Amino acid sequence: MVDRVITVDDLQYQKEKFMNKGNTSDKPLAVVTGASRGIGAAIAKGLADNGIHVILIARTVGGLEELDNEITRSGGSCTLVPLDLLDFPAIDRLGATIFQRWGKLDIFISNAAMLGQVAPVNHYDPSIWDDVINLNLVANQRLIRSFDPLLRQSGQGRAIFLSAAVARETAPYWGAYAVSKSGLETMVEIYAKENEKTRLRVNIVDPGITKTKLRSSAFPGEDPGNLKKPEQLVPLFLELCSADCQIHGQLIKYEEVKDY
Repeated sequence: MVDRVITVDDLQYQKEKFMNKGNTSDKPLAVVTGASRGIGAAIAKGLADNGIHVILIARTVGGLEELDNEITRSGGSCTLVPLDLLDFPAIDRLGATIFQRWGKLDIFISNAAMLGQVAPVNHYDPSIWDDVINLNLVANQRLIRSFDPLLRQSGQGRAIFLSAAVARETAPYWGAYAVSKSGLETMVEIYAKENEKTRLRVNIVDPGITKTKLRSSAFPGEDPGNLKKPEQLVPLFLELCSADCQIHGQLIKYEEVKDY
């Protein structure tokens, strides 16, 4: 397993080491951020189960190793990249090194996010506020900047960004998380309009109430047994990632489409 764990800096120098057994160059390629657990892990596993080589990104390698074991046991392939998305120069290098190895990117799933504090705006810790805005919003602009040329090279690139209802339904105490998700939705809508005449399809998904660590942090007294599991979201993402899907520039709410 360790052979497939790489850093952004050594990605371009370890082309043979991080490859799984078998040829991955002819497989579609996806990047999933926040892939170590929850929704990101479920989507990554779903993509790998459908023959897509997945670059798994998370801050630490521990959760990625567990997911790697699941994927490889099922016959899938993946590359593990421990990366702090607050390291913006590393995001820039990641796009360049993916280009050097694969030459393109077919699917980008932007899932990584942090809640920060559930607190009044006037009591919000400034350093935490900055981290939430930087991860949930600014890092996504850097990822778009880094991956856009690769997605265009695909010929059927797909970029999907996860958001939340608080981006549109103003609620007290959600502070930086709500602000960052609102900004993300606006930015992605702009990015989609900029690609109306290209083959790149860009969309936003609001997964709704789901059993995740972020949800449990926001609602610690909630019974997680009553929440839907991340795996239930996978068919929607597989549809949006498919070459046949031409949905573009849309905000898709899982709860409104789950029965279709």
